[in-house]
Amino acid sequence: MQDSGNKSMIELRFHGRGGQGAKTAAQLLVEAALKEGKFIQAFPEYGPERTGAPVKAFARISSEAILTYQPILNPDYLVVIDPTLLVNPSVTEGTTENTILIINSDSPEDEIMARVPHFKGKIYPINASGIAFEKIKMDKSNVPMLGALAKVSKVVSIACLKEAVYSHFISKSKELGEANVSALEEAYSKVNA
Repeated sequence: MQDSGNKSMIELRFHGRGGQGAKTAAQLLVEAALKEGKFIQAFPEYGPERTGAPVKAFARISSEAILTYQPILNPDYLVVIDPTLLVNPSVTEGTTENTILIINSDSPEDEIMARVPHFKGKIYPINASGIAFEKIKMDKSNVPMLGALAKVSKVVSIACLKEAVYSHFISKSKELGEANVSALEEAYSKVNA
């Protein structure tokens, strides 16, 4: 498990498809970090704006003021919500041996590594889709991915992340808020970090 506590600014890049919640995941993450008094930044990058099109979202979390507004080219953490995107080399572009990949997959780490042999960092698979179907009753795997990210990175506490997730989804319904918090907790407990 990589401890993010000794680096001033942590940069994260999320990859998904339109409608999978990559932008929402980045936003919820920084809202949790803001609750902890950290400096934050989150922004999406869209291609053709349609459901199913590849989407990137970025987040920066720092103990100091963030003075850059550039896209994140060398992420500390790479969160891949849609594993089919791994076939595109641009998804892992800019990664180093220190980059941590958290991927929505029920495949073991060695099978994922075989699909991206040029990736040299650590891989943490989590069956976020399975957790989402079980807890939320739909494939909205962005929140379970945040649970795995929180445990692996320690960039935000699970308590603040639960608060941000619940606050976001309670506006739709109490049940949806509770289901998403449950999915977050399940992924946090299941990821092997």
